[in-house]
Amino acid sequence: MADIEVSVETEEQFWAELGEIVSVAQCDSHETIDDSLRSWLYLVSTCRDSFLHSEDDVASCSQMLIDSQIFCGNQDYVRTQIMHSLLQEDDPSALNVIANFLLLDGRSDEATFKSMIDEGCFPKLVELIKSRRDDDRRLHRLLLELMYEMARIERLRLDDLLCVDDDFVIYMFQLIEGLSDDVDDPYHYPIIRVLLVMNEQYMVAATTAAVDASTPAVPITNRVIKILSLDGPSFRTFGENIILLLNRETETSLQLLVLKLLYLLFTTKGTYEYFYTNDLRVLLDVIIRNLLDLPDESMSLRHTYLRVLYPLLAHTQLSHPPHYKREEILKVLSILSGEGNVHFAPADETTLRLVDRVSKVRWLGESAAAAAAAAPEVGEVARKFLGISLSHSQIQSNVSVVDVAAVMEKPGVKTPSRSRAAAEAGAGVERTKEEDEAEPPAPKPKPKKVLPAVPRHKHGKPTTPALPEVLLNGSGNTSTSPSNGGAPAKKLPPKTPPPRRTRLRAAEAPPPTPAAPSAQAS
Repeated sequence: MADIEVSVETEEQFWAELGEIVSVAQCDSHETIDDSLRSWLYLVSTCRDSFLHSEDDVASCSQMLIDSQIFCGNQDYVRTQIMHSLLQEDDPSALNVIANFLLLDGRSDEATFKSMIDEGCFPKLVELIKSRRDDDRRLHRLLLELMYEMARIERLRLDDLLCVDDDFVIYMFQLIEGLSDDVDDPYHYPIIRVLLVMNEQYMVAATTAAVDASTPAVPITNRVIKILSLDGPSFRTFGENIILLLNRETETSLQLLVLKLLYLLFTTKGTYEYFYTNDLRVLLDVIIRNLLDLPDESMSLRHTYLRVLYPLLAHTQLSHPPHYKREEILKVLSILSGEGNVHFAPADETTLRLVDRVSKVRWLGESAAAAAAAAPEVGEVARKFLGISLSHSQIQSNVSVVDVAAVMEKPGVKTPSRSRAAAEAGAGVERTKEEDEAEPPAPKPKPKKVLPAVPRHKHGKPTTPALPEVLLNGSGNTSTSPSNGGAPAKKLPPKTPPPRRTRLRAAEAPPPTPAAPSAQAS
């Protein structure tokens, strides 16, 4: 790395130096590009431990290169050179920077992951993951994430699958057991996701070989299922965590990865009882909840849940008494079949067929027979109980590993949810009400009453009379007024006092006068 030795003592100097490296204006030759890439890789890798304390910091360095003219004008060449560095590099810090760049670039452009498979990067990742955990745990986690993203975006070649041996899978299971004390450890789920996506790759390879005559007849062993069949009780932490992942996960592609593995575990005799009984009950609760929560348009995911539900009820410990949530299961099947529920759209033919298949699980049929008090045939009783009417050809379910393996979803797509949609709608209504209450409408201003204009003239004369000067009674003075031509003002008589408001008492009649004595009396 001649001519790229730099002396960086502070973080500010580091970012300034990195900015100069990626700001090369002229990249007209591969030699110039190679020099810039070597300088970028050397500076970031040597300063990683000093100034780049998290993967986000390293990602900022990768993003600076992606945004530069070096990469924008020569994307294919830059990617190829960095992939070749991955195949040749041994230094942990340099490998960390390379893996970070490829992961960031691949998440924005999936063509990067396809190119990595074409360049033979997958076997190199397997080798690095097996040998680099003790060197740098930060690098190890990043390599796991890169392998997961590669394998879930692009189908692996047969040679890539064959490079994964039993030791690699056992090593992955052992890592999970060693982290069993903390399920929230950020290092935990990258390992689990790698095993899930490898199981899907095995399923796709096996089903393709079964239906495509041009595919070489090379036996493909699903090593994930093989190890769990041979030594499942030693790796039960993995089983506990995939149930927890299914319960928490909202991304459809990850739910499908878990369901595909569960389907194989419940249809492979050696793994019928891999899970603890209590874990199976938790799983059944999750499946019931998700089946009821899925909207009508999520048919493929609903079908996959139903395909997993049948072997779960028929082959595992849940098939033994005491039967767990029998009535709830029958109620869910009745709802999914469209029997008497206005909130669900009419069921499609595949859903009806899968519901009918689940309803014919022996211990569910016995419950239906007791409830309906009819028919000796378990399957017929269940169909009558659920209100399903299908022909004999439709009753025979076509479910197979091919159907389960074929279900795919683009990474990053969130699973729609009835309850979440209702909650968001309710929150919107509540928010509107709160806004209305918080901001009462301002009162409308009252219209101003316009007073009539006061007339200035009436019949040509001013309406404002002149007040005459009047001589008050008893003043002893006289004055003249303009209104009477200067003559002395006439003395006004006093006003008549107002009448008395009290009633006068009636006069009493005088006492009678005594009569004079008559003459005769004398």
